[in-house]
Amino acid sequence: MAETRQRRSVRVGVGVGLPVAAGVALTALLSRLLPADATGRWGLSPAVVAGVCWAGLLWYVGYGLDPGRLTGGFWRRLLGIANAITLARGALYAVVAGFVAVPPGTTLAWVPALCYGTGVALDNLDGTVAREVGRETEIGRRLDMAFDTFGFVAAPLVAVLWGLLPVWYLAISAARYVFRGAVWLRRVRGLPVGDLPDSDLGRYLAGAQMIFVTVALVPPVPTDLVWTLAPVVLLPSLAVFARDYLAVSGRRPGPR
Repeated sequence: MAETRQRRSVRVGVGVGLPVAAGVALTALLSRLLPADATGRWGLSPAVVAGVCWAGLLWYVGYGLDPGRLTGGFWRRLLGIANAITLARGALYAVVAGFVAVPPGTTLAWVPALCYGTGVALDNLDGTVAREVGRETEIGRRLDMAFDTFGFVAAPLVAVLWGLLPVWYLAISAARYVFRGAVWLRRVRGLPVGDLPDSDLGRYLAGAQMIFVTVALVPPVPTDLVWTLAPVVLLPSLAVFARDYLAVSGRRPGPR
């Protein structure tokens, strides 16, 4: 009974308490830092948008955790140095998302590039630290995947809304969800799902995407040049998603 209560307490803390507290804290911080000209689009506050996104990300990660693994030093593992770096990345990406509510031409136009670029720079550091200290955990992997995926949505969306990238560039934001949805549909229909190809190409291209979007968000970078390079950067990544689906669906040879 005591163990059940402990699991329930940790579950509530992870699934409700932590997301709400983190979202409120980020909203309060940004409300004090952002000037008045950073608001006004669609009647939304960028601080509130960032806080809601941050809370939603943490809720999503906590919701999918196995309740049986939420005890036995869970909070100590969550707040370890590697996960702290990952959480910082997630908060930075949430700040970027808040700028969907900010019209272009704001005096803070450099903030999305700075926040997203810093998150990109920290992308591999958390995993390296986790391996060095021997603290690779399930929640660390979930945090990393959730934040990477969210960053691929938030940063391109801001760039598109500000006219820095063409709207079709959002295909890269949708590609991961389309791929996962297609794989899920195969499983629901009882169709076989194979292994992904044993290749690091997708990871390298994802890194290139992160760098390109960061550069696109930097105010002095010529928009014409960014639009010209966008298809060159985008198409290889979309081709990798198509290759992966063909592999897991058995339409092309997978890893041996």
